[in-house]
Amino acid sequence: MASNDTIVALATATGSGAIAVIRLSGPESISIVNRIFKGKNLAEQASHTVHFGTIRNGNEVLDEVLVSLFIAPHSYTREDVVEISTHNSRYIIERIIELLIHNGARAARPGEFTLRAFLNGQMDLSQAEAVADLIASTSAASHRVAMQQMRGGFSNVLKQLREQLIQFASLIELELDFSEEDVEFANRSQLEALILEINGVIRKLIASFEQGNVLKNGVPVVIAGRPNVGKSTLLNTLLNEERAIVSDIAGTTRDTIEDEINIHGVTFRFIDTAGIRDTLDIIEAKGVERTREKMRQARLIVYLADPQQDDLEEIKSQIAEVAQLDVPYVTVVNKMDLLKPEHIDAFRVIAPLFISAKNNVGVEELKQELLHKVNLHNLDAGDVLVSNVRHVEALRKTEDALQRVLQGINGSVTSDFLALDIRQALHHLGEITGSVSTDDLLDNIFSKFCIGK
Repeated sequence: MASNDTIVALATATGSGAIAVIRLSGPESISIVNRIFKGKNLAEQASHTVHFGTIRNGNEVLDEVLVSLFIAPHSYTREDVVEISTHNSRYIIERIIELLIHNGARAARPGEFTLRAFLNGQMDLSQAEAVADLIASTSAASHRVAMQQMRGGFSNVLKQLREQLIQFASLIELELDFSEEDVEFANRSQLEALILEINGVIRKLIASFEQGNVLKNGVPVVIAGRPNVGKSTLLNTLLNEERAIVSDIAGTTRDTIEDEINIHGVTFRFIDTAGIRDTLDIIEAKGVERTREKMRQARLIVYLADPQQDDLEEIKSQIAEVAQLDVPYVTVVNKMDLLKPEHIDAFRVIAPLFISAKNNVGVEELKQELLHKVNLHNLDAGDVLVSNVRHVEALRKTEDALQRVLQGINGSVTSDFLALDIRQALHHLGEITGSVSTDDLLDNIFSKFCIGK
């Protein structure tokens, strides 16, 4: 992955905005732009300065631009970086990029700017991955997790764990050099205490993945219940748009319908499902089966009941069926506007929320209950959360390796086997931060970035 050439790409999204930014990074960035820029001599200007001028192809003026300079190592990539702010015309952008490539730059690959930042020591691999998460964040919660990781919260925890392990690993390795003399430089009881402490931290990080993942990707919530209890009406009310077809005919929804809303900084992915009932309609039956599958996969279930359609005992039976899935759920009685006070009192035994989805009554209380059920509203701002599948898998492998170290200590195995398992643990921790990496791994990660990042 050579980085001695100069790359160029559009750093802003295409569209109808007023301004576009074209970014270059590499040793020839300033000289390449200087050849086509009419204004001050960029080679004589200080870092972090902005200069007005024109981009020209010979005598042809392509655009009036602002050129920003970031001189190595004080840039995103730790290389010379130039950003050209132009008018957001596709024709202008293409002409300028073609001109830059003609003068010695090459088109950047996906994520190559951030890859260079990683390779040049500006950030570790987990921080680089957090850049992509930050760009993709759609809520305050996912933004917070990505920002904390990008600023090194997760990396700092892993760095401390690795440093502690490396100290003992070096002592174990030293023992191997003196194996014939049968000496121990690493205190086994201290090593055991350290492994237990580190594994405690790792287990906490692994456990945080459930919350970190839903903060990053949204909380999948299934709206379930019998046909015609108001599931589609509730989805439309939550989304504030006619997303699902509403009808008095039972079985109107025959497949799942999904959409997202943001509730106090947390993204919820609501899934409206086919009503749960026995049916001879083949298509509807497939929809019911998909409903049950979605319920098993959900992070939360909103079970919606209509007491005008079902009696209390039947609703209790349906709730028991939902409870068997071992997924947190909220029981909601809909159409409260049609209920008499004595009916409401009778249904309080199942501790539901009473709403009228049609009239938007009680929906705000339902939103608050959803936040409470997923326990994401009261996370400490300093909590380190794992939100990346690759990271949690590496943590699990680290934990397994450290468990083998503990077994080896208690089983009095020789230093070479202890050293092997400690090296494995260090390797897996290093995979997260990129201190241990392969070209294939890096290609896989950065290929998912946008071109200009």
